[in-house]
Amino acid sequence: MSKNYGENPPLSYNKYLRVADLIALQECLSDPAHHDELLFITIHQTYELWFKQILHEIDASIVLMNEDRAFVAARALARVVEIEKVLVNQIHILETMTPISFLGFRDELNPASGFQSMQFREIEFASGLKARGPLDNFRADEFAHARLLARFHAPTLAEAFYALLRRRGLDAPEDSAALDEAERTRCYGLRTRAVLEVLTHFEERPEEFGLAEMLIAHDEYFSLWRSHHVKMVERMVGTKRGTGGSEGVGYLRTTLDQRFFPELWEARTHLDTKHTGSGCPFAGHH
Repeated sequence: MSKNYGENPPLSYNKYLRVADLIALQECLSDPAHHDELLFITIHQTYELWFKQILHEIDASIVLMNEDRAFVAARALARVVEIEKVLVNQIHILETMTPISFLGFRDELNPASGFQSMQFREIEFASGLKARGPLDNFRADEFAHARLLARFHAPTLAEAFYALLRRRGLDAPEDSAALDEAERTRCYGLRTRAVLEVLTHFEERPEEFGLAEMLIAHDEYFSLWRSHHVKMVERMVGTKRGTGGSEGVGYLRTTLDQRFFPELWEARTHLDTKHTGSGCPFAGHH
């Protein structure tokens, strides 16, 4: 018997996706409502939905790596990468606004700011880019701070990846803030050499290679999103301060070189076709 039989109306597309609720969430603050404010809200709400899905896939991939299911973990990360490609292109929809049109409602956003995107910071933390500063910035938001604190202390993609490499016989020691700088540098070098092994012997280690490729693709496309975002902001408002009081473009530029998995990038520098004992040099700097 159908679960919709009897007094309950059958499930519909609108009911399943809660379309009525969804399209009621775009509330413009400008009065009268500025034409382009709807676009601005829609784009950013869409970002947050995609961020939710990215976190869902990252969490799944960490669990899968912990279960030594590298192939399936790589598939979850492949989905993350495809979403990030969409996010990069989505930025340019905002550029269909003229700068003067954006200024027509920008002041209504004060003191809200994109820096307050909790899920954006969660993606950074879950990928391995953790810092106390962003965490402390959310202390006034109990809900966001609790989520970020949990992420701050939770295992990351990087940690799960190197743990998987260790289980598969590679010397990829974990990173720890408890180690002194010299020991952290040594461990960084060993992880880089482990990645070199995977890159060099990719036919013997196809699962590890596929996983490493998806991780660096995630890093690359998240970085591309940052880059495109900086250019979009500069195109719209130049070097004006951000609505939340930040330095705006000046600050955003400082984030462009951030990396989730620096060892994956470092390994390319030392990769060669000989792969003798000296072909995997110790990476002596971080």
